[in-house]
Order: sequence, then C-alpha cells, then structure tokens
Amino acid sequence: LMMDCARAELTECPWLVPVRTAAEARRAAAEGKRFTFLVVEGMEPVGDRLERIDQYAAWGVRLGMLTWNEENQLACGAGGDPDRGLTPLGREAVRRMQARGILPDVSHTSDRSFWDILKLAEGPVVASHSNCRALCPHTRNLTDAMIRALAEKGGIAGLNYYAAFLDTDPAHPEACRSTVERIAEHAAHYKQVGGIGVLALGSDFDGIDGHHQLETAADMPLLADALRKAGFTEDEVERIFWRNARDFFEHNL
Repeated sequence: LMMDCARAELTECPWLVPVRTAAEARRAAAEGKRFTFLVVEGMEPVGDRLERIDQYAAWGVRLGMLTWNEENQLACGAGGDPDRGLTPLGREAVRRMQARGILPDVSHTSDRSFWDILKLAEGPVVASHSNCRALCPHTRNLTDAMIRALAEKGGIAGLNYYAAFLDTDPAHPEACRSTVERIAEHAAHYKQVGGIGVLALGSDFDGIDGHHQLETAADMPLLADALRKAGFTEDEVERIFWRNARDFFEHNL
C-alpha cells in the first residue's frame, strides 16, 4: 500500500524521477529533472521472510533501515536496549540487502545494532538523518566513535532539523529549539570528528514539528548563511548541500 502511494505521488510530480543507479540520476539531471532514490524506513514487515528484501530491491529501494526505533525480528532500534543488536536473521538480512544493492542505513538503530552493521557491511553505510550525540544526548544521534567509524567506512551522515535531535534536553522536547545556528554547530562537530566528507543533509521534513526555523526546502538559504557564518567555506557548503551525497551515490549505486 505504501509503495502504491509513493507511485501515485510520483505520478503527480512529472518533474521528479525515481532512479535506481547513478547513471539514471545523471540522465535525469541532463534532462533538467530532479530525481529521487527510494528508501525503506523500518523493515519490520519483512518478518522472517527475507525474500521480501528482494521485493524492495525490485521496486528500486536503494537505502534500507532494519528498524524504525522498535525492536523487531531483525534488529533492535534506537528506542530499545542500546546493548541489543542484530538478530541472526538480521545479519542474514544485511548480507541480502548488500547482495541486492540496498545500502544499510543506521539512523534508527540501537548502538549495538549500529556496530553490528558496521562490522558486517562490506562497503559504506549511511546515517541518513542523525546528528551528534556529543551536542545532544539523544539515542537517535551518533557518538564521536560512531562518526569516526562511519567516515572510515566511506559513509555519509545527513544533518537532521528536528529540535529534539539538535537541542540538549531530549527528555523535554517541547522546550527544544531548532535553529540554523544549532544545525551549523552540529555540522562543525561532524567536520571536526569525521571530516567534511561525511556531511550531507538529512532534513527529516516529514517528521519534524514544534519550534524549527526550516519549514520547507525554500528556507535552505538560511542554513547556507549560517554555515558560512560558522566558518564553512563556500566549497564546504556546496559539499554539504549536494556534492558529498552526489559523489557518494556515484561511487556506490
């Protein structure tokens, strides 16, 4: 049903092309169109039927998260016990994902699941929408050790605009604020720990609410200005906004 909904929305947006490979993305760009890769956020529906991963791949899914915060038959998520990781079935799932061209995404995993996936992964891993735990101690964010490991694997991490993942009081998210200055602080920490090459944009526009400065993509110049004021060069701003992600997918899809 969700795939049918995605197809229907894409049909309503002829300027947006779903692509499976970097070559298809280049063709879309040459035609003046925007393009998108499909992602599965939470693989609980797989259950113990790993052949369903093949169906995701056939639909064109290129990033996959084993869990959305919960613990399921494959892995423990960020909302569960941080010391619980992948199940034996989950390990098989990661291997199958990679064999089918689906990159593992660790943004919603528990700490143990993160490390299990990093150890299993034969190539780069993505944290599509997570911030820095050193600046905001939320389980959805990455520790410095995680950032370094992700960077060493050649992976990327997308900055998240959700207030509770940016501010310092996850126990009281209603008191947190999302500002471009705070996002820039997380970007600076990512750069310090993992290097500029690890940074991308994760947004989480569909999941954020409350007090945030970036309402839509039309507000992105505000973030660019904040990054410049925080000391990022124009080249680094471009890398964060699009070039790092483009290069990552060029090399891995």
